[in-house]
Amino acid sequence: MGTLMKGVSVHKLRQIAVPKGNVFLAMKATDIGYAGFGEAYFSQIEHGAVKGWKKHNIAVLNIVVPLGKIRFIIYDDRQASDTFGQFKEIILSADSEYKRLTLAPGLWMAFQGLGDEYSMLLDIISEPHTPEEADSLPLDSLGFNFL
Repeated sequence: MGTLMKGVSVHKLRQIAVPKGNVFLAMKATDIGYAGFGEAYFSQIEHGAVKGWKKHNIAVLNIVVPLGKIRFIIYDDRQASDTFGQFKEIILSADSEYKRLTLAPGLWMAFQGLGDEYSMLLDIISEPHTPEEADSLPLDSLGFNFL
């Protein structure tokens, strides 16, 4: 679905196998994509449900999926961008697609639960959340079909 977008990157992560349960690495302050720490939160999503559209205007997002599987759709409405008007799809999971998605400010994102029952993401953002920092749109407003 389109080419890579400026401000979107995906980073492979490690899982460390231990007998009583694996350790899932997420982020270090020395990692590419780290832009400071404002807050970290978990968001749960049910199978088939879709959350979004949301665009952060200041915060850099660093998203990891430690449980289940989630499809992320990113839309570029930055008029000066080479990928203006394009969508990018990225799937992250706790299994074969265990990676971290880094998303720069100014891009729209929605996500859909693909896990069997529910999935969970961890978002490490560079700024504390404030309602004024982000914009939201109804799911049907950007013309993407989530089916």
